[in-house]
Amino acid sequence: MDNQNQDQQQINIELTEEVADGTYANLAIITHSFAEFVIDFVNVMPGLPKAKVKSRVVMTPQHAKKLMRALIDNVKRYESQNGVIKDQEQSSLPFTFGGPAAEA
Repeated sequence: MDNQNQDQQQINIELTEEVADGTYANLAIITHSFAEFVIDFVNVMPGLPKAKVKSRVVMTPQHAKKLMRALIDNVKRYESQNGVIKDQEQSSLPFTFGGPAAEA
């Protein structure tokens, strides 16, 4: 019975070559409403006053919380193998994109 339940819960996830290459981002802008979280991934280049959103992920609050927990777990595992990740100095650049205030 357990194998049958496990087989029913498996998902075949396809990763195309284009997506597998990934998109680099060094800034995440997170906004939310009652119904969803929006995470915009941006690549900010030094000395350039403008940057474009490279990718946007929209998810439910429940999935955002699962993502948060997964990130916490993975950072802990990474640090146990590679040492503590040191925070870099906070940038003093004001990030005003014309939308609501966000945190990264």
